[in-house]
Amino acid sequence: MNIIIHPTYFPNIAHFVAFVKAKVVVFETDDNFLKQTYRNRTDVYGANGKLTLNIPVIHSQKNRQKYRDVKIFNEEKWQSLHWKSLLSAYRTSPFFEYYEDELQPLFNTKADFILDFNLKCLEVVCDCLQLELNTSKSEIFQKTVEDKTDFRNLVNAKKKPSQHFDIYTQVFSNKHGFIPNLSILDLLFNEGPNTLNYLESQTLITP
Repeated sequence: MNIIIHPTYFPNIAHFVAFVKAKVVVFETDDNFLKQTYRNRTDVYGANGKLTLNIPVIHSQKNRQKYRDVKIFNEEKWQSLHWKSLLSAYRTSPFFEYYEDELQPLFNTKADFILDFNLKCLEVVCDCLQLELNTSKSEIFQKTVEDKTDFRNLVNAKKKPSQHFDIYTQVFSNKHGFIPNLSILDLLFNEGPNTLNYLESQTLITP
């Protein structure tokens, strides 16, 4: 199966299930940037439940701006804040220390464009998972694609995925229960080397 999908900020589990099931992953990079999507946000499990981490971006004065052209607003110290939030949420998880050294540089190095940063985050996570993806980038925007399964709707942060995800142990599940479809980081820190097995075992519901 060949898919087209958005590269998002530490993609959620639905995205990664699509990744591991795909033969070829085409990243949508030529569309317009929209607010309230996973392009610049990810959900993790904090002490008070679901916690959304947002990357501030510079919005153009023009009505439309290409995803690939959107710059990060680095006047806000968002990287430090996000790393502190991950420490607070996951330092007691079974595998946080196992991956900490690979992930921390992402929050210590200035990033200019949100798309480039998202792709770098994905690259680091795939290294942690020892997952090799056959990827390419879109060259023009097509509203309808015929030769690929279209998973671009997963970028919508307001829409809940229709598929069911198996329960795994989360750090604060005794407080707030199981929260599905969080960032891949939640699964990685809690399941470690079993993460890939978990993803491969989930049923993928195509759009």
